[in-house]
Amino acid sequence: MSALTVDHDPDSDHDHEWDELVRVWEETDGPEGSRVEIIEGLVTVAPPPANTHNDVADRVHRRLYAAIPEDWGVYQTQGVAVPSRGGLYVPDLVVAPRAAVREPGHYIPAAAVELAVEITWWSDAKNDRTAKYAGYAHAGVPLYLLIDAHAPGGPTITLYGEPTGGVYRTLHAEKWGEPIRLPEPFGITLDTSEFPGS
Repeated sequence: MSALTVDHDPDSDHDHEWDELVRVWEETDGPEGSRVEIIEGLVTVAPPPANTHNDVADRVHRRLYAAIPEDWGVYQTQGVAVPSRGGLYVPDLVVAPRAAVREPGHYIPAAAVELAVEITWWSDAKNDRTAKYAGYAHAGVPLYLLIDAHAPGGPTITLYGEPTGGVYRTLHAEKWGEPIRLPEPFGITLDTSEFPGS
């Protein structure tokens, strides 16, 4: 992963800095399949994910579609903005009302997101565990599902919820291969034994 910093004028306001970051983000042309994000004020480029990563995303995607209301969607390349944390993330999956995604632009506010799903890559696992965790919690995203194939103690799946003061409560934490329940409005159980490597 590479990072690009943007020079900030200390006398400028936050909105100007954010606009400049977004401009650089929009103009960054990463290699095909890569993911360009803003993480804690840095524009980053991560390489394309592995096949197993995409397989996990597909399995979760299919289960979510069976559970969401008709006016919500599941999106794989949707930008999610958390300006107060210097973040513009592109989650592996995001569930949001279709109305939010139909607004002009390349990203939606994190406040519109119902569920963010991150599946760790070897190159960005730390960001998923720390910076994005804090950003989603700070923005009040109700549920954050972290599918961490690279966790230090072995692969895990953790569902965070009830964000308060920029911190999530751990709702469920399971080992890779164990089922994990997503509460309403989803009301589904993900069978992670179908994940590669289970």
